[in-house]
Amino acid sequence: MERHATTALRAWKNDPARKPLVVRGARQVGKTWLLREFGRTDYEKVVYLNCQRDASLAAVFEGDLDPERILRGLAIAARDRQNQPSHD
Repeated sequence: MERHATTALRAWKNDPARKPLVVRGARQVGKTWLLREFGRTDYEKVVYLNCQRDASLAAVFEGDLDPERILRGLAIAARDRQNQPSHD
């Protein structure tokens, strides 16, 4: 079933001037499923990082909010995550 949100995510992906994606909504409405499905169907590689379950990952956002520093931290976490068995 194609969802309206999936269409909006594809429009975001195809926008050359896109900004970082923030998905907000009530609990238990399918945000995680939507993003995982979007990643599975629209990208070759996807890494799922959960800041609520991984305190060391959440620490990437502590201190200054320099985007380049945050992206480096997320890239390191993603590489580490790719080398570990999935727990999700």
